[in-house]
Amino acid sequence: MNITLYGISVWILPLLIAITFHEAAHAFVAYRLGDSTAWQLGRVSFNPFKHIDPFGTVLLPGLLLLAGSPFLFGYAKPVPVNFRNLRHPRLDMVWVALAGPATNIILAVVTALAFHALPLVPAEAAKWTADNLKNAFHINIVLAIFNMLPIPPLDGGRVAVGLLPRVLAYPLSRLEPWGMLILIALLILLPVVGAQLGLNLDVISTILRTLTGYVIDALLFITGNA
Repeated sequence: MNITLYGISVWILPLLIAITFHEAAHAFVAYRLGDSTAWQLGRVSFNPFKHIDPFGTVLLPGLLLLAGSPFLFGYAKPVPVNFRNLRHPRLDMVWVALAGPATNIILAVVTALAFHALPLVPAEAAKWTADNLKNAFHINIVLAIFNMLPIPPLDGGRVAVGLLPRVLAYPLSRLEPWGMLILIALLILLPVVGAQLGLNLDVISTILRTLTGYVIDALLFITGNA
């Protein structure tokens, strides 16, 4: 694995912006819908250090990268939301959850549109700028799609809990303390076990890559980059 300073420089800024805007969006929408918990803790902020989790944002992705994992993922510091403070707890929980992925899609669209301004960038900075934009485009889409997996505590899990009938929503919500372990099992352990057995069990990663590809193609077309 050849990790260079240039490689780090074109990944770190897009990643920090994607995570920061994602988490700040959750906090802002929760505040607007009646819960000030995150606001009082300073999470409605574009300061990335308010949202970075040392293990989930830095150490875990770094270890997976160095280990050559088939799928890289991490997480930021969860935004605390007291859903009982929301004006319409079940429905508003859906809006709070959707705010993060929706913000990432908006950032991806803005980034794709910014490609049209590359001719205005000085030649000596053009490659670095283009690589940052390309990485920002992909990171935001991957972050949005990944977070919409219907597994709590991911945003898709919260959306499912808010929309499903209570008889289904309640048992799904009970999975939240085990959500990260379930994700690690599905995304990392299962493919490794499958490889040992000569089977392709990398199903979730395949689904994510397929959905991500569709969204990438759609946004490139919409923004005139296809």
